[in-house]
Amino acid sequence: MRKYVMDRRQFLRYLAYGGIFTVSQPLLSACRPLLSEQTATEFHGDPDVEIRLTAKPDVQQIFTGSPTEIWRYQGEVLKGPSDTLISLPGSYLGPTISVKPGTQLRVYFANELPEQSIVHWHGLHVPDHADGHPRLAVGSGETYVYNYRVMDRAGTYWYHPHPHGRTGPQVYLGLAGLFLIHDDEEASLDLPAGEKDLPIVIQDRIFDRTNQLDYNRSGMMSQMLGMLGDEILVNGLPDAKITVDRGAYRLRLMNGSNARIYKLAWDDGTPLHVIGTDGGLLERPLVRDYVTLAPAQRLDVWVDFGAWEPGTNLQMVNLPSAAPGGGSEFPIFTASIQDTVRQAASLPERLTRHEVLDSAQAVNANAPRVFTLEMGRGMRWTINGRQFDMKDVARDERVQLGDIEVWEFFNQGSAGMGMGMGMMSQPHPMHVHGLQFKVVERRIDAGEERAYQSLKDGFVDEGWHDTILVMPGERVRILMHFKDFSGLYLYHCHILEHEDMGMMRNYQVITP
Repeated sequence: MRKYVMDRRQFLRYLAYGGIFTVSQPLLSACRPLLSEQTATEFHGDPDVEIRLTAKPDVQQIFTGSPTEIWRYQGEVLKGPSDTLISLPGSYLGPTISVKPGTQLRVYFANELPEQSIVHWHGLHVPDHADGHPRLAVGSGETYVYNYRVMDRAGTYWYHPHPHGRTGPQVYLGLAGLFLIHDDEEASLDLPAGEKDLPIVIQDRIFDRTNQLDYNRSGMMSQMLGMLGDEILVNGLPDAKITVDRGAYRLRLMNGSNARIYKLAWDDGTPLHVIGTDGGLLERPLVRDYVTLAPAQRLDVWVDFGAWEPGTNLQMVNLPSAAPGGGSEFPIFTASIQDTVRQAASLPERLTRHEVLDSAQAVNANAPRVFTLEMGRGMRWTINGRQFDMKDVARDERVQLGDIEVWEFFNQGSAGMGMGMGMMSQPHPMHVHGLQFKVVERRIDAGEERAYQSLKDGFVDEGWHDTILVMPGERVRILMHFKDFSGLYLYHCHILEHEDMGMMRNYQVITP
């Protein structure tokens, strides 16, 4: 066998293009200054876990026939447990990142796309320079280095690109992945784990006749409604089917769609047992006939498949609703129950004792900050009449470090439009970067109840959240604690086409 020796320049080029290569720590340390175009710093010293995450064009066999051109995240563990990254078989989705609280994490994000990009760690409590603000986007061929300590509790989080004006198409092409945190409290509950802890990432897409993704946001419908697809993918696969034993499973439901709101239920009417939300486990399990899942939201559901006979094909379906594109029932995935010995399954009555914020402590509880969501001039989505500006922060978007506040999102709906519940009256799933919040109150205006009534019984407002659905004509109040980090963060609608059209603003946490 011919011996091949790499010099330093060749090694850096190989590492930059995602080669599978094991290197010693001293050599890797020597390379870091050249790899890093920009750096986000939160801890000092060596990380516990170090990974390389590369965004690059690729192809994926999704249907028979021509492969589909996609963009994907490709990961490599440079330091730490090998199971820090877990790939989803046959999927274009990025590797699932699995860590524990307290982990000091370093991520080299290498951009091999033909345009700018940056990674946002959705739901994580991180310093502003590690949050993935679009002002930090790096160009093609550049690398951004994230250093942060994992501070969140066990739960289902995710990561995705966040360049201004291009988040929608980049996610649509495949750039997204799960970020799971496991802790001792979760482990003590004996919840389903391993092969019985299943990710269910739901996305809708449009494909052309050659199996290529069709993204077009230039039309009126996609500008108003966001991109709504006619093909449902679960973990990147169409006509998804999971094979399960007769026992308990944990389903981590995530809405990874650009715009579609789901009304999820079992096709035989069996209730769902919800055990977790965006920010981790609930205090106690909740039962819902169906659950409402807006873009970017996550819900963890516990299910005992032993309650059905072997050979049953149980479907999770989307029920009809008044949400955009929600007029008919359609399947999401099928659970095929195998002929196995039924395993005893019990759901704990109490799941967590995580801290509860007291709204009485809020500095503005009686007069919350109000953020009005509406269609502005020039057919542009706005927040308080403003659109996104890379560094602009208005006076009412500045908060003090350490404060607890109540914010109110008011979806103006059809008020003042004179055109009823039409295209311009849309739901808005509002996401606040950098923290988790509590839902305090919902109120719906008279005359705006139709869309709200079709989804409200599936809301899971208990627990911790980073994204909240605000229906047309609705006011939703949330309670937040601005702790640990000062800096510049974002809040925006997570219908990605609305976000890209400017329905996003900065808020700034200021040290008193």
